[in-house]
Amino acid sequence: MKKQVVFTILFLLISFWSNAQCAMCRAVLESEEGQTTAEGVNDGIMYLMTIPYLLVAGVGFLIYWNFFRKKKETE
Repeated sequence: MKKQVVFTILFLLISFWSNAQCAMCRAVLESEEGQTTAEGVNDGIMYLMTIPYLLVAGVGFLIYWNFFRKKKETE
């Protein structure tokens, strides 16, 4: 269990460093002199991509938690 938690945390931290852009956004932003706009768009895409995964993980955890709590109460 401890190994899975550490793996999950490391996976989430590594995913924040990845680049996420569509081809059109990348082409437009790479032609710009300053890369500050490109970095801002990249960060915004990563932020918008992360929220649904966190919500699904939270709902999954609540279902898991309630399932095992009920299982312990019946025993």
